[in-house]
This record gives sequence, C-alpha cells and structure tokens, in this order.
Amino acid sequence: MRTAVPAAGSRDLPHPAREEIRLESVLHALSDPMRLQIVCELAADGGELACSHFDLPVTKSTTTHHFRVLRESGMIRQVYRGTAKMSVLRNDELDGLFPGLLGSVLAAAARQAVRLG
Repeated sequence: MRTAVPAAGSRDLPHPAREEIRLESVLHALSDPMRLQIVCELAADGGELACSHFDLPVTKSTTTHHFRVLRESGMIRQVYRGTAKMSVLRNDELDGLFPGLLGSVLAAAARQAVRLG
C-alpha cells in the first residue's frame, strides 16, 4: 500500500489516501476488541480525541500499536496538536467507500455490549 510519507523531521504521520483504503485492511483493524473499542469511542464522540483519552487495559506500547493499525488501515486520521496526538474517525471517507459498513459494525458492537453485559 502506498502511503503519504511525511517530510524528514516532520511530525506528520503517514495515512493511506482514500483510494488506497482496502476492505480487508479495515476488517482486520476492526477484528481486535481494543481497536473496535477505540473506533466506537471515536464514533460516539464525533470529533478528535487525544490518544491519552483512551483507557485501554493494555500497555502504552500496545496502545500505540493499535492506533498505528487503525491509522495505516485508513480507519482514523491522526495529527499532532502541540504535544497531543489527536485521532479522528475517517467516517465520511469510509462510508463513501463501503456504504453502511461502519454503521453496521458500530450497531453490532453496541448490541454485543448489551448482550454480554
């Protein structure tokens, strides 16, 4: 997958262009419970959230890995705002590529959360 590569010394992070986002990468990103939780929280908020907002029961390095998988799959966009790394769901782009997929996954995740308590 070709991603936009940031300039040397830049704090910009590489993201796949819209036309490079692949269904199998998105489904892989959503297959992990921690990543699904991140996506659900981003969708519920509707805006940018700092990585430090997420209280995941994993180490910081594992959390970083999960955000990288989400970013490299095209699920989220991340930017630095000062010292905070902010994440936002690429909702419009994903819905344009895979109509109804994200909404269906989020609804299924909500039903599962209720079912499992």
